[in-house]
Amino acid sequence: MDSSPHSAGASGGKCPFPHLHGAAAKPSAATGSSQANHAWWPKQLDLDILHQHDTKTNPLGAEFSYREAVKSLDFDALKRDVHALMTDSQDWWPADWGHYGGLMIRMAWHSAGTYRVSDGRGGGGTGNQRFAPLNSWPDNVSLDKARRLLWPIKKKYGNKISWADLMILAGTIAYENMGLKTFGFAFGREDIWHPEKDIYWGSEKEWLAPSDHRYGDVNQPETMENPLAAVQMGLIYVNPQGVNGQPDPLKTAQQVRETFARMAMNDEETVALTAGGHTVGKAHGNGDASKLGPDPEAADLTEQGLGWHNPNKSGKGRHTVTSGLEGAWTTHPTKWDNGYFHMLFSYDWELKKSPAGAWQWEPINIKEEDKPVDVEDPSIRYNPMMTDADMAMIKDPIYRKISERFHKDQAYFSEVFARAWFKLTHRDMGPKTRYLGPDAPKEDLIWQDPVPAGRTGYDVAALKAKIDASSLTTAELVATAWDSARTFRGSDFRGGANGARLRLAPQRDWVGNEPVRLQKVLAVLEPLAAAAGASIADTIVLAGNVGIERAAKAAGFPIEVPFAPGRGDATQEMTDVASFGVLLPLADGYRNWQLKPFAVTAEEMLLDRTQLLGLTANEMTVLVGGLRVLGANHGGVKHGVFTDREGALTTDFFVNLTDMAYTWHATPDGHYEIRDRKSGRAKWTATRVDLVFGSNSVLRAYAEVYAQDDNRDKFVRDFVAAWTKVMNADRYDLV
Repeated sequence: MDSSPHSAGASGGKCPFPHLHGAAAKPSAATGSSQANHAWWPKQLDLDILHQHDTKTNPLGAEFSYREAVKSLDFDALKRDVHALMTDSQDWWPADWGHYGGLMIRMAWHSAGTYRVSDGRGGGGTGNQRFAPLNSWPDNVSLDKARRLLWPIKKKYGNKISWADLMILAGTIAYENMGLKTFGFAFGREDIWHPEKDIYWGSEKEWLAPSDHRYGDVNQPETMENPLAAVQMGLIYVNPQGVNGQPDPLKTAQQVRETFARMAMNDEETVALTAGGHTVGKAHGNGDASKLGPDPEAADLTEQGLGWHNPNKSGKGRHTVTSGLEGAWTTHPTKWDNGYFHMLFSYDWELKKSPAGAWQWEPINIKEEDKPVDVEDPSIRYNPMMTDADMAMIKDPIYRKISERFHKDQAYFSEVFARAWFKLTHRDMGPKTRYLGPDAPKEDLIWQDPVPAGRTGYDVAALKAKIDASSLTTAELVATAWDSARTFRGSDFRGGANGARLRLAPQRDWVGNEPVRLQKVLAVLEPLAAAAGASIADTIVLAGNVGIERAAKAAGFPIEVPFAPGRGDATQEMTDVASFGVLLPLADGYRNWQLKPFAVTAEEMLLDRTQLLGLTANEMTVLVGGLRVLGANHGGVKHGVFTDREGALTTDFFVNLTDMAYTWHATPDGHYEIRDRKSGRAKWTATRVDLVFGSNSVLRAYAEVYAQDDNRDKFVRDFVAAWTKVMNADRYDLV
C-alpha cells in the first residue's frame, strides 16, 4: 500500500505472447505512425517490438557505457546522501513521521515487483517506472513524488548513477536506515529512454477492471492469462481489499500464492515480503479518491510531470490519498521490528471502511499504546489496519505456519526477508557476474543461475580442427550451437550458451532441442572438449562456428567466425530445473519449428524470440535466411530451404524468395508451395515464417538487400556478425 510495497489499488489455447497484438495500445491518429498503420491494416506484422533496440533515443550517445561510468561512483558518498534524504522532510511533500522510508520502499518495490518469470519482462532493471504506463498506474499514485524527492541526488551524481539503480538503492537504504541488516546491493541497471512497448500488461481498456478479465475462472488463480502476474490492470500484485474488492482472506491467499509464484517467490518468501513490506510505512486513504486529479501522463503542463493533484485540504501529510486504505500496520512504522506479527497474532480483526470507503481490517479492543501515532501530531493515535492479503497470512494454513515461525523468531524473519528483498530487487539483473559495486554479495544463489568460470588457455585452433574432422554435419553443428544459445532472453539475462545447460535437465529433454540429435552431437563433442581442456559450453559454440566457416567457404567467401573462449560448464546441482522450465521454447522460427498451433501466428512468435535475443529486424532477416540454406531446420524439414546448394552459406533463400519466376500457393496442411510459374511444378515448400520475408513490406526491403548480386559477401559478413551476437549474448565478461 501507499508507503509500503502493496498499494490498493495461463490458460491452455490462449495466446502465449499477447503483447504482439498490441492489445492494450490505443491507435494513434498521427498520420503515418506505426499505430495508425496497424489501425488501417490490423493483420499487418508489427515490428515495433524490435525497434526497442534502437539506440537513437539515448541522449548519452552510443559511446557512453553506464557500466563503466558507475564504477567511478563514490559509493559511500551516495549512500550517505540517500540516508540523509530519509529524514530530510520537504515542505512540498512532507515525510510521514519525518521519515521517507515507507515511500521509498514502495517506489523500489513497485519498480522491481512488475517482474514475472514467464517471459522475464518487467522489473526494476531499466528505470521504466518513469514512463507510461507504469508512471500512471493507479497502484503507483504518489510515487511520482518519491522520484522527484530523489532528483537532487540524481542531479548531483549525474551519469554515474542510473535512475534504475537509484530507485532500488533508495528502498534498500530505507530498510537499513530503519534498522534492517540487508543482504547486499548491486549496481549495474541501465536506464531506458522511452516506454517499453514489448511488455504486455493486459488487454483491459480501463484501470482496475474486474479480475475476471484475465482469468479463465477467477476462483482458480492458475487460470490467469500468461504471462501476466498481477490480478488487475494497474495493480502490482493483488487487490488489497480482496478478490475483485470483496474481502475473503482465503480466496485472497490463493491469488497471492499464484501471483507471487509468477514473480519467482515461494511461500516463505511471500510471507516474508508481505510482512516485511508492511512492517514499515502506511496506507493513505484519508479523503475522497475520486477527487484526485489526472495521472502524470494526463496532467496539465503546470503540474510538470506530477499527477494526482489532491484538493483535500493540504493534499499531503495526513490528508494524502493514494490507495484508499488508511492507516499503518504497526505501532512503530519507521522501525524494523516484529510489530507486524505482534499485531496479527495479538488481536481479533473486523472489517471496517476507510475514510475513502475502502475495505480494511481493524483490531478489536486494541491497547492504546499499540496504536500508531498520527503522521503529523504524535499526541493523536489511530487504529492500525490490515489488508485482506495481510489477513491471508494467518488464515491460510500454510501461510499461518510460516507466520508463526517468523513471529517467534525475529532474527530468522529478518534473514529471510533480507534475502527475499534482495531477490525481489535483483531477480531481473541476471547472473552475479553482472553485479557491480562494493556491496554485491559474494554468495552464489541458485536463482542467479550460477556458472563456474571457464578456461581460456587451451589450443582453440587444434580443437576446431578436430571438430571439423569429426563425422558431424554442418547442420548438426550449427543447430546444436543455436539451440544452446537461443534460450537467452535480454529481459532478465537468463539462458544462453554459457554453462552448457543444453546437456542438463530439463533442456536435454526439450522437444525443440531434438534430444536424439543432441545426444549424438554431445557424444562426439564432449570427449573432444575433455581432451583439449576446454569447456563443453565453449566447444558447442566453437562447433557451430566450424559449421558456418565450412558453409561460407562452400559459398566462395571464406571467413573466420570470431570466437572468445571462457565459457564455463554448469552442473545439475547449479540448475533449478523448475525455474528453467519457463525457458522452454514453444516455437523457433529460426529453425522453422513450432510445438503446436497457437492463437498468434508463427511469425509473431518469431518476433518475440527475436526481441528477447536482443536482435534487430535486419539481424533476424539475415539469420533466418542463412539458417535455412545451412539446413538447420528442426528435424531436417525442407520448408524454406530455397536452394539446391544446401550447406553453403549463400543468398539463395532471398534470391529465390524474390524471384518472379515462381508463384506461391497455400496447401491443405497449412504450409505453402513455391511453384515454377511456367510449368506449375512445385519447386520448394515453405511456412508462414518463410514467406513473411517476402510479403511484409519492411522485411521484404531487408530481403531484397541480400538478394542483390552485389551483396553476397555482405550477407556472409552480416550473418556472421549476427550469429556471433547471439553466441555472445550472455558473455558479460566481454562487455
